[in-house]
Amino acid sequence: MREDWILWTAIAVVSILSMPAAGADNGWPTAWFEAPRTAGELGIDSLSQSPMLDDRGLPPVEQRLPDDPVVIVPLEETGRYGGKARITLGDSWQFFNWEAALTISADMRSFLPNLARSWTVSEDGRVITINLRPGIRWSDGVLLSSDDFVFTFNDLWLDPENSPVTSRLILGGKIVKIDDLTFQYVFADPNPLFVNLIAQYGNFLVDPKHYFRNYHPAYVDRDDLNERVSEMGFISWMAAIDALRNARVEESADTPTLRAFRVVSRTPIMMRYERNPYYFKIDPAGQQLPYIDTIEAEVIVDNAELVTAMVATGQLDFAAYALKTQDIPLLKLGERNGAIKVYIWTRLHASDVAIQPNYNYADQQLRDLYWDVRFRHALSYAINRPEMNEIIYFGRGVPRQVTVHPSSTFYDPEFAFAHTEFNPERSRALFDQIGLKDVDGDGMREYPDGSPLIITLEFLDFETPKGISMELVANYWRDVGIDLRLKLVNRSLQSARAQAGAMQMTVWHADRVTDILFPLIPDWWVPRSTGWDRGMWNDWARYYQTDGRLGEEPPAIMKQLQMWTDEMRMTMNDQRRLEVGKKILRVGADNLWVIGTVGLAPHPVVVSKRLQNVPTNGIWGWDNRWTLSYHPATWYLSE
Repeated sequence: MREDWILWTAIAVVSILSMPAAGADNGWPTAWFEAPRTAGELGIDSLSQSPMLDDRGLPPVEQRLPDDPVVIVPLEETGRYGGKARITLGDSWQFFNWEAALTISADMRSFLPNLARSWTVSEDGRVITINLRPGIRWSDGVLLSSDDFVFTFNDLWLDPENSPVTSRLILGGKIVKIDDLTFQYVFADPNPLFVNLIAQYGNFLVDPKHYFRNYHPAYVDRDDLNERVSEMGFISWMAAIDALRNARVEESADTPTLRAFRVVSRTPIMMRYERNPYYFKIDPAGQQLPYIDTIEAEVIVDNAELVTAMVATGQLDFAAYALKTQDIPLLKLGERNGAIKVYIWTRLHASDVAIQPNYNYADQQLRDLYWDVRFRHALSYAINRPEMNEIIYFGRGVPRQVTVHPSSTFYDPEFAFAHTEFNPERSRALFDQIGLKDVDGDGMREYPDGSPLIITLEFLDFETPKGISMELVANYWRDVGIDLRLKLVNRSLQSARAQAGAMQMTVWHADRVTDILFPLIPDWWVPRSTGWDRGMWNDWARYYQTDGRLGEEPPAIMKQLQMWTDEMRMTMNDQRRLEVGKKILRVGADNLWVIGTVGLAPHPVVVSKRLQNVPTNGIWGWDNRWTLSYHPATWYLSE
């Protein structure tokens, strides 16, 4: 039995290494790179629906679709209606993605109209005008209008109860309704990159006002509302809206959506969805999307091993979010019975594990050590990235630092490979220069004053192979005399301790590295926002966010980076934006604020044999919302 396992694992690894890299000759439809055409433009005059909807007492499909429906081209072929898909709740984000005013092209280089039929940015960058497609409806049949966007911006984003600190991305902004289908985001200062946010994060920019007004004190009596949300089990109206928006409670079945599927029930173990009868997209044959009728999503919380076992044995139709690179051999073995297909996509993360020293840590001695660039360089030279790539990624990743994705206009290979040489002797020499010596003869270095130097790295082991990566890094650093202790934490502890600045060091994966997000939120290079995934400089970020009212005044170089960030976001000169962005990246490459390991790594996407039209290769990550550009509404079940 053991010999069989070794043999099949070897075969699986060989098959992994022989696969073409994701994105190479991908064969995606050209329509995925262009503004979607409409039924009128293509001469489609006959519309049809899933038989599931025939006896529901609904208006005719022509009355439920927009005046001129959006046409989505499937990857390979026109699908068939019907079937029940089996997934886990974590993959609902990818299996039927969000809908926003704008969307992202498959090459991650441009934005396309979606709910909007057009948009414009004024010459001064202060006004962004959105013109909605007429006739789009929420899943309860109510028309989408400008009022829904106005509600979200004014009553959620700008409400001081709901958002005590206004994001700098919308600071000085307001929303102006022109008519039912036209509205404007108006800013005091130029904000041309707000369109990036609309495309990437835009589902959080629109909510059904007719539904959520019943949960907002601006529209209903506050005392009655407090009593109502308390009976629902919430401490505030803000918590109730958040839970309903994100389908976390049973009542979410009543929440209207624009997505391809709507929640019909939620229990502690299962979320059930049905096709949205008012979904606004069709295929080239005039069939209303999506193709699949129903979805059952098991509520499995933080149990990646169970998800892997279920999909490997054919119990799920799609799985990707909880899967890890090291699962690939096991998953490839599961292909033997023909029940599943394992596709290898490429994660867009600049580094699967981005190591973050806490420059704001309370202990001044450790802070001073972190701030010495020689120390950061020495840590980087001690990491054997090629070995990590072979052990963890089957040689399919790229040893590199945290910089932008190769698709980015800001990309420079010099930044990607700065200080990535494996050179432990150089590392030891730098530590010697700093004065870190092994005083007591135990092989570990102490501070120059002889006091113990022990660094504790706390981390949440999720999405990328953080645990195995840091085990290797800890060994590499111990070889050069740095005593690194690893501490696994859960999600809530990671969030609390990272944002409180209580961690000496932590890690996360470096996304926000494409032209979609980097010029808007360069979080790995500049202390501009706080986050549970970042623990290196939250006090400096708070100072920036509040104009010095909170946090700690950052060093001059950080203030310069913050100024460049504002300029990059606000300038109307594309060439100047490119220059400033590269300055930020160059300073980051020289200083290694965050230490990278291996990036652009393989990611398994597993589908059942009956799920069709899923790309065999793709780019996987937050920046492009995982599957958003690959149109999961066109995926279908062949049996």
